[in-house]
Amino acid sequence: MSKLPAPPKPTAAELDLLQTLWPLGAATAKQVHQAILMERPDVTYATVLRLMQIMHTKGLLIRDESERSHVYAPAQAQDSLQTNLLKDLIQKAFSGSAKALVMAALRSGISKKEREEIENMLKEEDK
Repeated sequence: MSKLPAPPKPTAAELDLLQTLWPLGAATAKQVHQAILMERPDVTYATVLRLMQIMHTKGLLIRDESERSHVYAPAQAQDSLQTNLLKDLIQKAFSGSAKALVMAALRSGISKKEREEIENMLKEEDK
């Protein structure tokens, strides 16, 4: 049985674009550009379109070409991609130890509210 190829890893810019696209579900390059402009007014439409085309070629986005304006959607769900990236990070930076990753994250400083949310989640797991 052949192993499925690993999904492509997005660059930082591609991950930023996915963070914008995931809540939209599917959108044209113009819609994504308009959403990005709220955070980064310096980004041009041409830059967004080119990045989306590259991401489609890499397999990070799927594209519906049935309409005049192509509609793009993430090829992977947000949680699926984040899980894959997290597994990769744990292997590469923490010698495969999820505990080491969590301890490093906790040491890097979390807010009191975040700490309470984590404690509540752990208490729920124990029930």
